[in-house]
Amino acid sequence: MNAIEIAIKMETDAINFYNEASEKANHSVGKKMFLTIAEDEKRHLDMLNQILKGLDIKIKDVSPMKNIKTVFEEMKDEMMHKVEATTDELEAFKIAMKMEKEGIEFYKKAASGAKTDKEKSLFERLIKEEQQHYDIFANTYFFLSDTGNWFMWEEHSIVDGGTSWA
Repeated sequence: MNAIEIAIKMETDAINFYNEASEKANHSVGKKMFLTIAEDEKRHLDMLNQILKGLDIKIKDVSPMKNIKTVFEEMKDEMMHKVEATTDELEAFKIAMKMEKEGIEFYKKAASGAKTDKEKSLFERLIKEEQQHYDIFANTYFFLSDTGNWFMWEEHSIVDGGTSWA
């Protein structure tokens, strides 16, 4: 198997995992977040398949962070209540973080050994997007596992007292 074929397998596994995780998630925000990341992975899969077939790919300028921010903005009323995550949901986020980290490491190696500029460019793009996925999952895990401290660190309400100069 070459790097593109391995990447296709990784992206397919990720799509399946995120779809399954969305079905098991109790909270609607978690469901939507997993589905949003699954859509990113489908786009990655499409780009990889185009490279494998020798087609000229068009890399869409998509921001996983912007997409997830939209999810959270649409559902912010639900997010303002303390979320009780199940052990299974927290475990799903841990697995997701591990998958994204492994993807990042794989794409770094693949980029360094890429045969064409197109492949290298694609792998570099995937590194960036998978890092954003990791950051999203890590932040969500922290939110679900320790909501009070998450609000303190994310909002800086206690640390700077809410002042504009701090």
